[in-house]
Amino acid sequence: MNTPRNTASLLAELRHQLQPRQILTEPAELLSYGYDNSRQQAMPEIVVLPREHADVLATVNLCNKYAMPLTPRGRGTGTTGATVPVKGGVVLSTEQMNRILISSPADRYVVVEAGVTNQGVQDAVASDGFFWAPDPTSAAYCTVGGNLAYNSAGPRAVKYGTPRENVLGLRAVTGDGKEIRTGVYTSKGVVGYDLTRLLIGSEGSLAIITEATLKLTPTPEAKRTLRAIYRDIESAAEAVSRIMAQPATPCALEFIDGQAIEMIRRYSTAELPENAGAMLMIEVDGSLEAIEHDTRAVASAAQGAGLIALSTASSEGESKALWQTRKSLSPALRNVAPKKINEDVVVPVSRIPTLIRGLEELATRFGITIVNFGHAGNGNIHVNLLFDAADTKQNTNAYHCLDQVFELVLKNHGTLSGEHGIGLVKQDYVNREIDPVTLDLMRRIKHEFDPNGILNPGKLY
Repeated sequence: MNTPRNTASLLAELRHQLQPRQILTEPAELLSYGYDNSRQQAMPEIVVLPREHADVLATVNLCNKYAMPLTPRGRGTGTTGATVPVKGGVVLSTEQMNRILISSPADRYVVVEAGVTNQGVQDAVASDGFFWAPDPTSAAYCTVGGNLAYNSAGPRAVKYGTPRENVLGLRAVTGDGKEIRTGVYTSKGVVGYDLTRLLIGSEGSLAIITEATLKLTPTPEAKRTLRAIYRDIESAAEAVSRIMAQPATPCALEFIDGQAIEMIRRYSTAELPENAGAMLMIEVDGSLEAIEHDTRAVASAAQGAGLIALSTASSEGESKALWQTRKSLSPALRNVAPKKINEDVVVPVSRIPTLIRGLEELATRFGITIVNFGHAGNGNIHVNLLFDAADTKQNTNAYHCLDQVFELVLKNHGTLSGEHGIGLVKQDYVNREIDPVTLDLMRRIKHEFDPNGILNPGKLY
């Protein structure tokens, strides 16, 4: 980029193109757009709040004209710093692009703007008997655009897949200010390269997604919740393998290790046996005719050596009570270590015991408490390193420990992130998972989409 960066001129042109309330420049207003849930922060110079696709197009073109870094953002619920404007410049927040554009239940899709919340989609399609499969914990607040940027899924991914499996097409603006449409409105289509899946998970580094055509799934008629408690992690992992090997796939299969169980017992009112080494939260859904059969099949697979207790909820109230155990965990972790490191690694399901044993060894070696829970059905484990950030030794040990956590994951044929993304916090580790030739190809793809390098600079690689 040879054009000089000129914030004043950019701001003047933005004010000509957009409405006054779509542009923020006061420090007090800018502050809240400079951080996300990673706790990292940097101040933008300007915040732009587009209301439609044309506003995004105009902003991208002006940022190219004035060599201005541009960081796309939803609601800032990400945990890896991907929306932190480390190069200053402009933050573009899609929060006001919150319309449902087309609802076509007969064709099982809905077209939404990027700023619609996940829960907003669910509410909009529920009356027609459908849902959108991705269900991250922050569904009530996070946006569809953010879900797509990270490929964020949630517990239901074990049965229904991630956003990549539940998005038919996109409308977007590339880094060099070109409008593109990707994908289809149908359940099948193989014309051209699959740019839809390329953009999903790219963390706003290639293009800014403005609209998405989401694939809908019929709402199941019935649902059952089970909780299985095991003596040790090996018993629980073997149960996970058995459950996933039989035809009745659960719609949620969550794992909590012994350290997490002890924390729940200590910081909540949940009743759990003292000798519990691991716990599975299991949810089964389907038709009224099949639900009892499928629940029995999953419960049978959960049986085995090491099982201490198996509970099945007989009502919605009991189901909520069982899930409350899992929901008690995050508040407990925040009470213990507000500055914890939270990673979302993935390993093959059969490697979960090896991973957990390795994490226990690392916890002992570095003197760091490690708490593990996550989506066992697809091996996506949230590894939480708890430490006192004010203690210099603990702080140093925590990051040395994290380095070894990633080595352990890769050694077990895993990946560094299942749904949180790379952002700032994992970029130094990417070259351990991806070889130099592939990384170079990715950089060249980035250049084709964003030749001036304005989109989300300083992230990913």
